[in-house]
Amino acid sequence: MMKISDPTKARRRIISLLIMLTFLVISVTGALAFFRPFSIKIVGLHALMGFVFMAFIVVHILNNSRQLKGYSKSPILGLLIAVTAGLSALFFFQPAPVKAVLGLSQNLGPALDRFKVKEDGMVYQYAPSDDYQMELTVKTGPNFNQEDPPKIAIWLENQGDYHIKTLRGPDEISDDLPYWSFKRKGWEKAKEEAQKEDEVDAVSTPTPNGSFDPADYILPADPDTSTPYKLLIEINQTGDAHGAYEDQPSLVYSVEIDNLNPITFQILDLVGYPKREDENGKEAWGLYFVDESFGSALQLVDSALLRIDREKEE
Repeated sequence: MMKISDPTKARRRIISLLIMLTFLVISVTGALAFFRPFSIKIVGLHALMGFVFMAFIVVHILNNSRQLKGYSKSPILGLLIAVTAGLSALFFFQPAPVKAVLGLSQNLGPALDRFKVKEDGMVYQYAPSDDYQMELTVKTGPNFNQEDPPKIAIWLENQGDYHIKTLRGPDEISDDLPYWSFKRKGWEKAKEEAQKEDEVDAVSTPTPNGSFDPADYILPADPDTSTPYKLLIEINQTGDAHGAYEDQPSLVYSVEIDNLNPITFQILDLVGYPKREDENGKEAWGLYFVDESFGSALQLVDSALLRIDREKEE
C-alpha cells in the first residue's frame, strides 16, 4: 500500500530547501561584494535575492507560527532583542574599529559621480564616502562651445606621478588627450604585469605611494598614513588652429590634495601642455611651459575650483 505524504510537511520541506539555497546565494554574493570591486550585477543579485529570501522567511514563519509563539515566551527574549539592537546601532554608527574592518573591503561602492555642463561651466561631483565629497567646478572661458564641447579627462595621480584613478574621461584611449592616455596606458600595463606575476600585495596592499587602489589615497584605512595625491584635468578643443599651430595642444591643470593638511577650497593651476619625448625607444610624455604661442586654447577654461568636504571625527 503506497504511503501518502503529508502536504503540510512537504510544503515545509520545500520552503526550508528554498531558504537554504537563497541563503547560500546571499552569502556568496555578500562575500564577493565585500572583497571585490563594486559590481552592479553582484550587488543587484545580492539585493534581489535578499527580497526573495525575506518572502520565504515570511512563509516559514506562517508555517511555524505555533512553535514561534512558544519561543516568544522565552525568558531570554529581551536579552536577544537588546543584543540585536546593540549590534545594529554599532554597525550603523560605525565607530573606529568597525570602520577599520570595513576598510578591508575592496568595494568602494559605485562611482557616485555626476557631471553637469551648464551655460557658465562644468561641475563634476565625486562622493566615494559620506564623509569625503569632492566637487570640481570649472568656469568656462569665452571660447568654450557647448554645441561642440572640448574633450576632457579628470583623473588622480599619486606623488610618483602615476595614474591611480580616472574620474571622468573617454571610454577608450584617445589621441585627443595624449597625456591622460599615456598615464592610463602605463597604469593598465603595470597592473596587468603585477597580476600576471601573482603579486597580490602589489595590487592591494603595497606601500601607499605604489598602490593601484585609489582607496589607499582617498580613504586610507589608517588616516595617519595618508599620502598626498593630485587631481588633474586635461582639456582639448580639436581643430583649434592658432598661429603656428594647426591644432593647439591640450592643456593640463592640476592641484595637490593632502588629507593630513586638509583644505576645503583649492584652485587648480595650469601646469603645462603635453609633448612627446620618447626615452630609450619607449613612449614618454612631459609637460611644457605654456607660452604666448597659445591663443584660443587658453580661453577654454577661466578657472577651476576644487572643493572637498570632509567630516571631522570628534
